[in-house]
Amino acid sequence: MIAKKWNFIVMLTAVFALAGCASTSTTGGASSTPASSPATSASAPSTAKPAGGASVLDEIKSRGKLVVGVKYDTKLFGLKNPTGGEVEGFDVDIAKALAKEILGDEKKIELKEVTSKTRIPMLDNKEIDMIVATMTITDERKKQVEFSDVYFKAGQSLLVKKGSPIKSVADIKKGTKVLAVKGATSVGNIKAKAPEATVLEFDNYQDAFSALKAGQGDTLTTDNAILYGMVAQDPNFAVVGDPFTDEPYGIAMKKGETALQAVVNENLKKLQTNGEYDKLYKKWIGEAPSK
Repeated sequence: MIAKKWNFIVMLTAVFALAGCASTSTTGGASSTPASSPATSASAPSTAKPAGGASVLDEIKSRGKLVVGVKYDTKLFGLKNPTGGEVEGFDVDIAKALAKEILGDEKKIELKEVTSKTRIPMLDNKEIDMIVATMTITDERKKQVEFSDVYFKAGQSLLVKKGSPIKSVADIKKGTKVLAVKGATSVGNIKAKAPEATVLEFDNYQDAFSALKAGQGDTLTTDNAILYGMVAQDPNFAVVGDPFTDEPYGIAMKKGETALQAVVNENLKKLQTNGEYDKLYKKWIGEAPSK
């Protein structure tokens, strides 16, 4: 009888132990972090995949929030307003539109700052669900992420102070100092087009633009759409020459997340069909997109 009671106690203990383990499994939870600010709390909820290998799309729907990496330093696409602290731009509005389509409310979104250098590592570390940050689709990057269809077409150009002798990429010679941003495709492109130039790389676009204004370089190169945003900040500068590359922007998701990729593509097409895309394009870029 004692042996039977002992066996029952052992079995009961095991049942409670299993129940305790189940209660500690990690699931995605909503964060109290404001939508316009990156999470800073060390106790922020884990973004690890729930048991059963749920997709990122499942996690988004489960937590009721889309976490998107955007730039904070790129006027027209993603720039943090120094007055109100809100992040504003074409990419930001595209991300909000996707949140509305996926979750029913554009406010169900959290924006986190990325740069050209940090965006893929943050995606791989599951700090963000997707990247909407002037990211050019390339064959090399396709090995690292899943891309959406093209949502914006740009081309690499040059920014100079008005009156500069540099009128196109052909004017970049030996000794010319070209400013660019780390992690951007523009670095490799300009080295190929002007191999004798000295290329100085910065962490973000605002730092590079500040360096150009301070006379630390002769020209700044990146996608023309980003350069137009700099001209809007300071009309003493101008974009010169024709674009010398094609820069199709895509929304990036973690490699293998094809379910999320399909939903993003479906909703991008919907935004183009219902006229919302054109409305956002005109709001930020200033003219209807070319078809």
